[in-house]
Formats: sequence, structure tokens, C-alpha cells
Amino acid sequence: MKLSINGLKDKAAWEAAGVALPQYDVAAMAARTKENPIWVHFGAGNIFRGYIAALQDVLLNTGEADRGIIAAETFDYDIIDMIYKPFDNLTLMVTLKPDGSTANKIVSSIAEGVKADSSDPACVARLTEIFTNPGLQMISFTVTEKGYALNGLDGTFMPVVVKDIEEGPAHARHAMSIVAAMLFERFKAGKYPLAVVSMDNCSHNGEKLMGSVLTIAKEWEKKGFVGADFIDYLTDEAYVTFPWSMIDKITPRPAKSVEEGLTAMGVENMAPVVTGRKTFIAPFVNAEGPQYLVIEDKFPNGRPALEKAGVYFTDRDTVNNVERMKVTTCLNPLHTALAVYGCVLGYDLIASEMNDKELVGLIRHIGYEEGMPVVTDPGIISPKAFIDEVIGERLPNPFMPDTPQRIATDTSQKVSVRFGETIKSYVAEADKDASALTYIPLALAGWLRYLLGVDDNGQPFELSPDPMKDELVKDLAGIEVGKPETYTGQLKPILANPHIFGIDLYKAGLADKVEAYFVEEIAGKGAVRATLEKYV
Repeated sequence: MKLSINGLKDKAAWEAAGVALPQYDVAAMAARTKENPIWVHFGAGNIFRGYIAALQDVLLNTGEADRGIIAAETFDYDIIDMIYKPFDNLTLMVTLKPDGSTANKIVSSIAEGVKADSSDPACVARLTEIFTNPGLQMISFTVTEKGYALNGLDGTFMPVVVKDIEEGPAHARHAMSIVAAMLFERFKAGKYPLAVVSMDNCSHNGEKLMGSVLTIAKEWEKKGFVGADFIDYLTDEAYVTFPWSMIDKITPRPAKSVEEGLTAMGVENMAPVVTGRKTFIAPFVNAEGPQYLVIEDKFPNGRPALEKAGVYFTDRDTVNNVERMKVTTCLNPLHTALAVYGCVLGYDLIASEMNDKELVGLIRHIGYEEGMPVVTDPGIISPKAFIDEVIGERLPNPFMPDTPQRIATDTSQKVSVRFGETIKSYVAEADKDASALTYIPLALAGWLRYLLGVDDNGQPFELSPDPMKDELVKDLAGIEVGKPETYTGQLKPILANPHIFGIDLYKAGLADKVEAYFVEEIAGKGAVRATLEKYV
């Protein structure tokens, strides 16, 4: 069986293999979409293919929509050439269930793959054609939080952004510059309305996207490339909106076991590829079943009926509360605690950690005992039901190939929200005592112990990428596992830094506790396990 439009004609073979096929004419859908697009998505990777495109596929299969999505890739153009074109824009979606079974279906809602490459005149012409179509309703994004960044670590514009500002919309290179340039084309064509929707997994994502696009546009205004009327267009919600959203679905890198299973079923050419930009991607996407997408309902030119595919549409405050619930209590802090301790204790799979009594106890205490009393209840999703699903179904799923090493990436950028917000809630509420917290400070001590790069058996391991890694490792210089006397207060400036934790942990009454746990965990081999057994 071949994953292609022609290959889908062999319905009997696909159905015998248990793969659900599209219930609509894919070629006709693609033709309609190209002629009159309603939705363009920037970021052609797995979360888009395995979740967002699958939502529109539901609407197409049920007759609630007659057009699909155009995918635009801003970073890794090889994805279009190596994964989209050879397979006629089709994706084989594999849902990994906790019992080891899978649900397999063809996602065929992607009508076209486009490179957002300003150096290619044909690509620019196609994007311009799409953006100047009055019927375009929305553009959406999964380009990661870094995709919105215009500034380097020193606070100044990145060199590519400087060039974009100096040379204007006609030579845009950065993803945000390209989007601003295309919005300018839409403005010139007739001030057509549009929703510009970030679906990235970051806080206040719509605000970040709007800030980046407006920054570019305003710099162009200073240079005379655009007029003030374009800025007015971007900031008038009758024309352009930047809705906030919250997305939650784990789509890890393609698993070898899934590839082998598909091959055994008779599906050809399922091997992953590595692009020139080092993206590891396959013709299939493997992912967990649970998924959530909550979007602020501000669409000035209409939108697909995605609520019929399970998307929540609501107001901005509710989106923010759902995101806060997930990130500060019900999922992300548990993930981070498992990640840092998993690395130190030698685990290479998150699911395996869910068979560890102490680690399960730790995250249950963090979530239910310390997080839930100050959780933000969004109303549309139950925090209790959400965390029950996370601990009972999502994290223990042994067929989800997700690693603590991946989750530990960029932890310095996450702890202020994942733990700091709960600590601040305890400080702010008169009937709460932050200094009484036990398990959140134990998680923070675990992260600092992780930064030593030595596991609980005394063996070195590689730290995951983190923009503050070198600085933090330097701050911890001199501390040796097995020699607690080498701790001479190196943590103090870190624990007092509100930029890291969102609050000065000394003022919150927690720093001494974190220090004490940390010292116990560096006592020698097995000290991390012993500390967890003692307190959990």
C-alpha cells in the first residue's frame, strides 16, 4: 500500500489493515481549496499534521466543510520536498493507546504545501495570491515560541530582522516579517479581514504573535515602506484579530516501533527522514489520544466550524484560565518534575517513571495536594478531570515514546510559570502559607541537582539544551556529588533570582528548604533516591 492519492484507491487493502480512509473526494477538495482558500497554517510539522489538520479532516469527512488547509513552512523547506510532495500531502495518523493498540487513519485535509521562502519568486507569488483572496478566513501558527522572537539574547534585533527592517516587505526573510509582508499585500488588495491565530504551546501566544508582527510593521512605517493606515488596519479588530489559544496534545518524534508496525501492515516507504535542518520527521505521525484546543472566538471573516470537531471557542479570559490551569498545575509542573528526576535516576521514557512509586507520589502531591488548592478553574474544563487523565492515562501510556531528556529542555525558561505561579498564589492568599510547601521545593531541588550533570549512581550525563545552562552550571561550580561539604551557598543567588522562579524564594520562605533538600541529594550515590523515599 502506498500513501498517495492513487494508492488510496486500493480501499480494500487499507480497510483490511484497519486504516480509516477519507470519506470525501480528496482531489476535488484540494482543487477547491487552492482556488478559494479559507485557511493557511504556518509550521508544517507534527502537531499540525497530527492534530490541527486532523480537525479539519473531521469536518470534511462529516460534510461540515468543503475545503481544507494550505500548509506554509517558514523554517525547514525540506519538509515540503521530502514529506509533503512525495506523499501527495497525506499523513498517516497513528494514535497510541495505553493498552498498546493503535487507531490508524489517513489525514487528507492538507490541500497544498508551500514554502514561505522570500528568495523564491514563485513561492512569494503563490503566498501573495493566497493572502489577497477575500475569502481567506484565518492563518494559524505552530512555529514554536522561538518563531516569534525578533531579538537576540542581548536584547537587540537579530541580524535577519535588521535586514528585513532595512530592506522592507519585498525582501522579508524572518517568519514574522513574511507574515507582516503578506498582511500588507492583503491590506493593499482591499483591507480584507482576517484572523491571525497562534496555536503554539506558549502563554499569551496571540499577544506574542501580535507584538512581533506589529513591531516589524511599525519599523517599516518608520522607514517609509508602509503608511500609518496599515498599522491602523492591523490594530483594528474589525479587520485583523490575534486570538489567543491553548493547545495540548503530545506528538513525539516518530517511533521505530510504529514504523515497523506500519511496514508489517504493508504500508510502503514509512521510514523517517532527517532534513538539512536536522528535523527528524516521517510520513506518519504518532501521538497520544487526549487533545485539547481552546481558542478565543474572534474571527472577523468567519471560520471553520471547528467546535464540531471538539475545539472549544470562548473568550480571552477563559483561554487564559485554561492555559494557566494546564501550565501551572495539571500537566506541565508534573512533566518537569518527572523530567529532571528521570534524567538523574537514569530513565529514558516518561511512561517508565510512572511505575516508580516515589516519582508518582511526588507528582501526585505536587498536583493534587499543593496545586489544586490554588488552581485556576476555567469553567469549561474540569481541573480535577484533567489532572486525573494526565496521571491516570496520559503519562503512564507506555506506547508514547516521550523522554525526560526532551521534556527537560529549556527548564530554566519554564520553572517561573510551572512552579512560580503556584508559589506566588500561596504568598498572595492570606489563608495560605508558602513556607509549608514540601513537594514543589523538592521538585526545584531536583532540577538544581540535575544541573550538576551527574546521575544518582555518580555517572555523568548530558544536560538537555537550555539558554541558561552555561550560566547556571558556572554558578554551581565547586559542588561535588558525594561531598556535601563542597556546598558553600552556591545556590543562594539562583534561589533569590525572581527572573528564574518568578519570585525571590527567600522572600517566599522556601529557599532554605530547597537548599536543604539539595544538600541531602548530593550526599553520595543513591542520595537522590533516599531523599525521595524520605519525603514522598
